[in-house]
Amino acid sequence: MPFMRDHVAAEPARAEVDAQAGWLLLEFGAPWCGHCQAAQPALQAFVDAHDLPHWKIEDGKGKPLGRSFQVKLWPTVMLLHDGKEVARVVRPVAAADLGTLEGALPD
Repeated sequence: MPFMRDHVAAEPARAEVDAQAGWLLLEFGAPWCGHCQAAQPALQAFVDAHDLPHWKIEDGKGKPLGRSFQVKLWPTVMLLHDGKEVARVVRPVAAADLGTLEGALPD
């Protein structure tokens, strides 16, 4: 699954995220968020370089998935493996900001 340019129409349930096998890059944000827009080039390059599935979730007040992951700022980007969070970055702008995610991937 390639980089998602747009947010998913309906957020998945937490159980669906937890049940995902393998690697998944989960991004929480909003289409109008300037920080989210600024992060897109670095995130797309990261997803493309690692051939990762990418889910872009629109977050906001009362959205249960973001609350279940304790998302406070946008974008919050999490690398999950077999449904479990292994790394997280908040408000990345450049590729260097994604080093935590990079370090969590296998060689």
